[in-house]
Amino acid sequence: MAVQLSEGQPSAIEAAYRHYSHLVYTIALRALGDRQDAEDVTQQVFLAAWRGAENLRPSPTALPGWLVGIARHKIADVLQARGQESRRLRAVADETGRIGPATSRDHALEIAVIAELEAMGDPRGQILRMTIMEGMSHSDVADRLDLPLGTVKSHARRGLIHLRSMLKEVRDDD
Repeated sequence: MAVQLSEGQPSAIEAAYRHYSHLVYTIALRALGDRQDAEDVTQQVFLAAWRGAENLRPSPTALPGWLVGIARHKIADVLQARGQESRRLRAVADETGRIGPATSRDHALEIAVIAELEAMGDPRGQILRMTIMEGMSHSDVADRLDLPLGTVKSHARRGLIHLRSMLKEVRDDD
């Protein structure tokens, strides 16, 4: 299976997924403690394996070890994103001086931002959701969406400018 995968045969990634997805999912679930994140990591691992198949050095034991190595990196990315999100939330809470439950104004603002992201459409809205809400880096978004990094950065910048002006309007209405 490793030889076929390294040669780029599509049936090999399917076979690898059938044989090793449970292993990858179990490792991700134990590390992350969240089923959705574990499912996402599992998908990312096999996508990365397919994209990087030429880097696999075939041997009888190479494939599972290689997949577990990819999984470890993807799990680390999720944990890093969680840490970034936690730091962002603390910074926002510190900046606003708010401690405790969110006010109705905070909820209204959050709903307005989510609605605006949805109204933007894809790929711009999707890119901003991935970077803001999921804490993904621009390069991770580019990889996941299979877009050039410059395109992702341009969409993110234009979308943030649009959100900033929308938020200014919301604040000015108070």
